[in-house]
Amino acid sequence: MSNQCRPPVITRAYPASRESPSGAYPLMTISIDRRRFTQGLVASAFAGLALHSRSVSAHMLAESGGFGVPVPDPAAILDLPPGFSYTILSQFGQPMSDENRVPNSADGMGCTVLPDGRLCLMRNHELDPADFKSGAFATGADAGAAFDRLGGRALPGGASTLILDPETLAVEEQYLALAGTIRNCSGGMTPWGSWLSCEEDVSNAGKLGHDHGWVFEIPVAPGGLVAAEPVRAMGRFNHEAAVCDPKSGVIYMTEDRQDSLFYRFVPHQRGVLRAGGRLQALAFSAPGLTDTRNWSRAAFPMQRWQDVRWVDLDQVESPADDLRKRGARAGAAIFARGEGIHGGDGEIYFTCTSGGPVRRGQIMRYRPSAAEGTAAEAQTPGRLQLFLESTEPEHFCFGDNLTVAPNGDLIVCEDRRGAKPDNWLRGVTPDGKVYPFARVTAQTKCAGVCFAPDGKTMFLNLYSPARTIAVRGPF
Repeated sequence: MSNQCRPPVITRAYPASRESPSGAYPLMTISIDRRRFTQGLVASAFAGLALHSRSVSAHMLAESGGFGVPVPDPAAILDLPPGFSYTILSQFGQPMSDENRVPNSADGMGCTVLPDGRLCLMRNHELDPADFKSGAFATGADAGAAFDRLGGRALPGGASTLILDPETLAVEEQYLALAGTIRNCSGGMTPWGSWLSCEEDVSNAGKLGHDHGWVFEIPVAPGGLVAAEPVRAMGRFNHEAAVCDPKSGVIYMTEDRQDSLFYRFVPHQRGVLRAGGRLQALAFSAPGLTDTRNWSRAAFPMQRWQDVRWVDLDQVESPADDLRKRGARAGAAIFARGEGIHGGDGEIYFTCTSGGPVRRGQIMRYRPSAAEGTAAEAQTPGRLQLFLESTEPEHFCFGDNLTVAPNGDLIVCEDRRGAKPDNWLRGVTPDGKVYPFARVTAQTKCAGVCFAPDGKTMFLNLYSPARTIAVRGPF
């Protein structure tokens, strides 16, 4: 066999343990040597991978986006294209710097750079009130700053922080940042240095001390557990994710419900969310267009821009959990399970996990007005487009968290459920072509995908058992 035709070589390296404040533990790295696949080699690789996964279809390989076919991981965790490698940074049960342990159910995540140049990852944990054994305090410790408790114990939901060396990715600090909440699903970074952690739960106070369904703002500066205080003006609903438009300071939020709305929060004072603001829901300017789900008919056609307007919402603390219903009655558009959201370069993308005629997912693209959040936007309104709609599970299935890669493509995490979910990270080109970027062979969902600001490293979470992973390669 000539060198040109040799299959990709998979090497595994287990570096010596690195000392960290939370104790010594090994970082596991699996590397895949890069090969340049010609079109003919892609066809050969597909034949060899037929037993690897039925989910890799021929037309998707043809649209591989230049990364190549994902190569089977001998550790059965994450299959990556040739030339890419991953490192497991953190995993469920590890001791952290604050003497707690890494919680399970790692979900949404964001990355920023601290003033000293180190990377900061903010990571959510989607834990229910009964999940004490999966939380940070399973060994008997507790949190004085917890938002809420059950039976005297801090609720296990919340968020944690990882501080990394930007070059080696060594974990230098790891600690709990938010405690006492429920099902912290996703969130978003703000330009002023905070993480918005969102509760995907609307439990009422009863056995619990407080209502839930809030957004919590957490500073990303190194420290530890913060006093948990919700930003009530941002609304109480089944929150999923949030993103801040750095130009306007407006926060956009998704809602994980089959009849969800797409929200925005226009703060009275930029960067000071607790000073209050207006909560609104997206509606279309065109009369009669209210349902984007396309379940029974293509009411919202692909790739067609539609002007939007924004409906003011009242009683945003919504004790009856009817905010979306009142918004819809006022003309707001309905979406099918709004989930992951990402903004950049004047556009905002968000997923609708069960949208489309096969109910396997959509991606929406929103372009804010040049006068977003002001009275002048009525003359130059923002616009919404149905960017992608799944035609079959092998094409795109239950897209959840998403981000934009350095090459301009979207990277989207799938959230299939079941005993063998077979989740993928899908790439989506700017013209809407879908290709398989990576396969999660660990049989859990992938979440929290984001990039370091310099674009050199992609981070993601494997949900359960929780593992936070760094991926490097020719993005």
